[in-house]
Amino acid sequence: MTAMPDPAAAMTGMAPALTEKSPEDRAMVIRRSTMIALIAFLTLIDLFGSQALLPTLVEVYGVSPAVMGFAVNASTIGMAAASLIVALFARKIDRKRGIWICLALLSLPTMLLAQQPDLTTFTLLRVAQGVFMSAAFTLTLTYLSEECSLTAVGGAMAAYITGNVASNLFGRLLASGIADNIGLPESFYGFALLNLTGALAAYLYLGGRDGARSGHAQDTGSVVEAWKDHLSNARLVAMVAIGFVLLFVFVATFTYANFILSEAPFALPQTYIGFVYFVFVPAILTTPLAAASVKRYGARASFHGSILASLFGLLLLLTPSLTLFLIGLALVGAGLFFAQSVATGYVGRTAMHDHAAANGLYLASYYLGGISGAFAIGRVFEAHGWAMSIGVLVTLTALAGALSLKMMR
Repeated sequence: MTAMPDPAAAMTGMAPALTEKSPEDRAMVIRRSTMIALIAFLTLIDLFGSQALLPTLVEVYGVSPAVMGFAVNASTIGMAAASLIVALFARKIDRKRGIWICLALLSLPTMLLAQQPDLTTFTLLRVAQGVFMSAAFTLTLTYLSEECSLTAVGGAMAAYITGNVASNLFGRLLASGIADNIGLPESFYGFALLNLTGALAAYLYLGGRDGARSGHAQDTGSVVEAWKDHLSNARLVAMVAIGFVLLFVFVATFTYANFILSEAPFALPQTYIGFVYFVFVPAILTTPLAAASVKRYGARASFHGSILASLFGLLLLLTPSLTLFLIGLALVGAGLFFAQSVATGYVGRTAMHDHAAANGLYLASYYLGGISGAFAIGRVFEAHGWAMSIGVLVTLTALAGALSLKMMR
């Protein structure tokens, strides 16, 4: 007997996989959220962990902060490219199998970084890391969009972003602690081991084969046509632009704050700089609340609250007080991650079809924002100083808030 189309799907334009499913029991939700957060943690721990090593890497390679900042954040170039590549071939990629294979392959360039290659090779290996991280990330977001009910998808996305936040904290602590007490190469070996642990976790939880590709049946056109259609959706385009700004501001802030903390008036040693990243603890606590906030107050109000927190935090980074500086970092981290969680979930709800293509566009823009922030603010930082850098970041953050004011519903 042929199944009748879901009228709710027809009315909302949502794919059948995203229409409401039967309620899930609490234990299932907690188990899924925990595993999603763990996989995210082990997927993205390499991305920002190396930022804590920037002062040490500048000394090892004998280059300027801007040059090393670009090299360390070059992973976002690979992430942007892989987001689009995965979207192109998503209909042929087994979601579950692709996630754990990408995590296993991620360990290879990570281990090679431990050999302390020349700067060009270092940069290319970071790009390679970005390719595998992004592929796993994009496939996971698509898998969640396809497999979770409408009420569950927000919580699943929030769990994934929470794992991302946790990777920022513990990745930096791990990198700083190992580099300071054992050595720089051992930091990268530690990351490689965590990548392999992530591959094992994904394999055991998601399964090694037959990953669901439930969105394929209705996504019959080409991906290029889907991108064209998505780019005609003003709200989705706004979110793509906002994604660019979010990682631009985040990467720029936490890349060059390292150098401010290591110089007068703070002059913190490498070990203490590692402990500074406990400023991500508030983000770990608040990011899981994003889905509940959207449900209660709406996406726009939730997003604007997080943007205001980020703006206030950025302004505190102009003070010579270490306490206020750390509070500022905590607000920037919590605000931007909360905003990212809201924006990522909003993309899934705004795209009318082919969620892999929509996620690819959003993530490509998001990651391009990261490398752009490292490069552009690096130049501003060296030429005009920290205050001018903060001025640029405040302007862009305010622009993201203004853009969402019109486009978010």
